[in-house]
Amino acid sequence: MAPKPSSVDGRTRSSVQIFIVVGLCLFFYILGAWQRSGFGKGDSIAMEITKSGSDCNIVSNLNFETHHGGEAETNDSESQSKILEPCDAQYTDYTPCQDQRRAMTFPRNNMIYRERHCPAEEEKLHCLIPAPKGYVTPFPWPKSRDYVPFANAPYKSLTVEKAVQNWIQYEGNVFRFPGGGTQFPQGADKYIDQLAAVIPIKDGTVRTALDTGCGVASWGAYLLSRNVLAMSFAPRDSHEAQVQFALERGVPAVIGVLGTIKLPYPSRAFDMAHCSRCLIPWGGNDGTYLMEVDRVLRPGGYWVLSGPPINWKTNYKSWQRPRDELEEEQRKIEDIAKLLCWEKKFEKGEIAIWQKRVNADSCPDRQDDSRDIFCKSPVSDDVWYEKMETCVTPYPSVESSDEVAGGKLKTFPSRLYDVPPRISSGSVPGISVEAYHEDNNKWKRHVKAYKKINKLIDTGRYRNIMDMNAGLGSFAAALESSKLWVMNVVPTIAEKNTLGAIFERGLIGIYHDWCEAFSTYPRTYDLIHAHGLFSLYKDKCNMEDILLEMDRILRPEGAVVFRDEVDVLVKVKKMIGGMRWDAKMVDHEDGPLVPEKVLIAVKQYWVVGGNNSTSH
Repeated sequence: MAPKPSSVDGRTRSSVQIFIVVGLCLFFYILGAWQRSGFGKGDSIAMEITKSGSDCNIVSNLNFETHHGGEAETNDSESQSKILEPCDAQYTDYTPCQDQRRAMTFPRNNMIYRERHCPAEEEKLHCLIPAPKGYVTPFPWPKSRDYVPFANAPYKSLTVEKAVQNWIQYEGNVFRFPGGGTQFPQGADKYIDQLAAVIPIKDGTVRTALDTGCGVASWGAYLLSRNVLAMSFAPRDSHEAQVQFALERGVPAVIGVLGTIKLPYPSRAFDMAHCSRCLIPWGGNDGTYLMEVDRVLRPGGYWVLSGPPINWKTNYKSWQRPRDELEEEQRKIEDIAKLLCWEKKFEKGEIAIWQKRVNADSCPDRQDDSRDIFCKSPVSDDVWYEKMETCVTPYPSVESSDEVAGGKLKTFPSRLYDVPPRISSGSVPGISVEAYHEDNNKWKRHVKAYKKINKLIDTGRYRNIMDMNAGLGSFAAALESSKLWVMNVVPTIAEKNTLGAIFERGLIGIYHDWCEAFSTYPRTYDLIHAHGLFSLYKDKCNMEDILLEMDRILRPEGAVVFRDEVDVLVKVKKMIGGMRWDAKMVDHEDGPLVPEKVLIAVKQYWVVGGNNSTSH
């Protein structure tokens, strides 16, 4: 067991002092960088300390590599970092696995061409994605919900296409988001009020939501004030940059589509799913898309459909669609919902709401159905690149008719630290209830140490945060705040599949393989956390590719916290030396004898066509 700080010798106390001083220097560096970005309001005293660099020069002369595995023996020619050059300006908004040119070579049926199609090894870029000229740090939340700097996503097409729907407006050097949408031109708040009259949003029963075909994610943006986290997705299509706008606003979103591949989420993940004129053919493909929504919807969860074909009798003329076509479309949706054993709770105007039953025993009609509707393959959350199935995912078994299949959850925020049913039931092999509690305590300690290093973590400076190897979500739980949100990524090669438990805690996340690019635009995360990631992917794929992807999705002047074995971090530190990042290695908070170390990095500010940076 690692020694505790209270029982260590003078060498460890010295290490802790170094740890804190490095943190202060990085804090002042980041604070100064935030000021330079255009919207920061840093302390002028901090700026003076940053300029004078008196303390930081002392720190930089200290030997942090004393315990760092042989780095001192490396000669100069070997220790030189490979310099990675900027990519061409045309790649400022490059999304490797949703590249428009590559997409057009795939079939259009069932949206196959809008799915993930990643570049072959020889097509990968080995350069740094530049920020556009004039790029600035986004406004802090909650101002970012309503305003995005034009220079960060300079696309005006939506202001024309969606002008009458109150999506987005261009004003001077910013975009303004009035909170409207195609189905809620009077604003998302009033629309959510209508839903909350039927769905238990206010009391914390509904915490996680899925927004399919989200536009600029105003629904998810306005749910945040009600303590609901929505995972929004939309394809990269003719509505240029809608997901990019969402993330610039500080709202969780990914590039995605309902096509032929299963959604990258576990079964029974979301408390609510939503489609507001999302153009998904719910009645088509024998109900496959609704069956996929049913798979990711928790027992007792809600599905909201607003827009066509709901209320077709009144609106068919304004929609300029034939009555019989709309009538048939709604009939198919109603039939599939009945097959799924969803109960229709509400229909008024253009909004309809269904609720999924809490268990299979609540579905008497299903027992009389002779059709072979259930999926034959064992229920598995191994969904990465797996084809959607036209079948119904079975409920977990229950012992009584009123028991919630898979386990009943507490309301949020109580469920954040309550033991997830997947853990208490033993559904995640190798993780006991005791191990879950230990993991929470460990990450509370780690996050406390991170906050000593970087005092901006709690200030709202870092809004969009990613945990690249999330484990049980305890890093995100320790950070929980209305000022930020965390995308918990569970690698597809992780030893334990924990994403279902993360959702049960009231957090959101996604499956991903870090040998490929993430489904997001460049410059969409403020802070990235990578715990054990490079040890996990050792010999699986190229470390440089993963670091370049981190650089692509990290905002200029954003920060990265690596936590890994010392030998791994020495290699990482050498590599990022050629990436326009500034970095410092520090000991584990329990002292220098712990082989796990922490590497803190800050991405320099630079834009296309310039060599400007924030390096000192």
